[in-house]
Amino acid sequence: HVQLVESGGGSVQNGGSLRLSCAASGSKYSVKCMAWFRQRPGKEREGVATIYTGGTGTYYADSVKGRFTISQDNAKNTVYLQMNSLKPEDTAMYYCAARGGYCSLGIGLYNYWGQGTQVTVS
Repeated sequence: HVQLVESGGGSVQNGGSLRLSCAASGSKYSVKCMAWFRQRPGKEREGVATIYTGGTGTYYADSVKGRFTISQDNAKNTVYLQMNSLKPEDTAMYYCAARGGYCSLGIGLYNYWGQGTQVTVS
């Protein structure tokens, strides 16, 4: 079993930046892909970015490409989401997720989820 704990959310002005963190613990050896998802008010949860834990392969949703960067520190078992040029439409609960298979933005593929961290852009 894998436990995920997100942090770093908060309130920021339009155009500002935030960095989210996701600390993983437990059976981390089984995890091949880490991802960030978000759920905006009144919308379904959607994929934002993915990263392979064994390398640097990343993927981004079109809505965040060029503004968000996913990265990892394997020594700290932590995945980050650097969010720049934030817009009001980025306001959402952001979730970290993990799975043992290939990376995908398909929400149903992920076995493990964090509790979420709120990001508000005004």
